[in-house]
Amino acid sequence: SKATVSVLYCILIFKKKMSIRRALQSTTRMTSMKRFNTDYAALAKDMEGWKPVDIVKKAFTDHKEVCISFSGAEDVLLIELARQAGVPFRVFSLDTGRLHGETYQLFQAVEDHYKIKIEYTFPDSEQTQDLVQSKGMFSFYNDGHAECCGVRKVGPLKKKLSTLDAWITGVRQDQSVTRTNLPLVQQDPVFKGVDGTLIKYNPLANVTKEEVWATIRANGVPYNALHAKGFVSIGCEPCTRPTLPGQHEREGRWWWESAAEKECGLHQKKTDH
Repeated sequence: SKATVSVLYCILIFKKKMSIRRALQSTTRMTSMKRFNTDYAALAKDMEGWKPVDIVKKAFTDHKEVCISFSGAEDVLLIELARQAGVPFRVFSLDTGRLHGETYQLFQAVEDHYKIKIEYTFPDSEQTQDLVQSKGMFSFYNDGHAECCGVRKVGPLKKKLSTLDAWITGVRQDQSVTRTNLPLVQQDPVFKGVDGTLIKYNPLANVTKEEVWATIRANGVPYNALHAKGFVSIGCEPCTRPTLPGQHEREGRWWWESAAEKECGLHQKKTDH
């Protein structure tokens, strides 16, 4: 009868859906197990002979929830490498509320150039208001940048990374004395991902500033207009200034503090406190 046929059809559809669901769950478990079982120290050594574009491609191929962290010239280069790799990719950026106008213009230029939508992350409004109301707009000049960066950068980043399996950064070993031992890939020592473990890829770790800019110019990659005005490392407007010829690029960041303290909390090593 038609009723019997209808029931059998519904049962068939249900079984097919359950089969697909189990297959997806199995794939997710296998991906997660692969991530947990990987020896990332060994993989980092193996990657020493890889091209940055291949590292970017592996990150997007091996992980389900992965994003490029974008703010500076190196990060735009990562976007270009993702495009060259031919893989679907996502990009996120931290809008601290204190960025240069040129940086916001760069965000739009990158979205237009690569036909993407950047996933913006913002500081908690209540925490930001409490900090400004209690200590003013420029407290970092007096008691260091850690508190302000904690509210405007680290907090929002932590929230974003908690939704990811992995993230890709543009940090380089030659940027700072705090980054000289940076591996090409690692289990993030500071932040946690969607299921606890977070993998951090640093494809440009062994690339020099000169190599970054040669690639940017050769490929017509958008970059911040402030670079033409003497700015090298660009962060928030009150904490960034141009550098003089011969000065290290990080001399333009938090110039009132020592070199060992020039980390905003996004890429520093985990400590015991």
